[in-house]
Amino acid sequence: MDTTYYDHGTPAERWERARMFFDAKDYAAAARVLGALVEEVPEQTGPRLLLARAYYHSAQLRRAEAELRILVERDPVEHYARLMLGRTLQRQARHDEAESHLRIASALAGDFERR
Repeated sequence: MDTTYYDHGTPAERWERARMFFDAKDYAAAARVLGALVEEVPEQTGPRLLLARAYYHSAQLRRAEAELRILVERDPVEHYARLMLGRTLQRQARHDEAESHLRIASALAGDFERR
């Protein structure tokens, strides 16, 4: 399979291409671009989070979970990664595991239950 189009260009150009695929709801193509980009710049949160979202939306839930766990381990207060991890675990019917991540995400967002 020819992957030249997906790998061509600077990291910034590939980031924009991945975002265009994502915005067009071509999540598999976005993931192809982002996978290589994340390998090249593993310390950057944006590409890894978008990769996790592309995996989530294309029902590659184990892959989404793996990327999100890396983000949460690296930055425990990354609100959106926590929320996405909780939702990813829910979609896998792992509700007990999801609950703690969803509670933390709510607290980080300032969404406290009123009693």
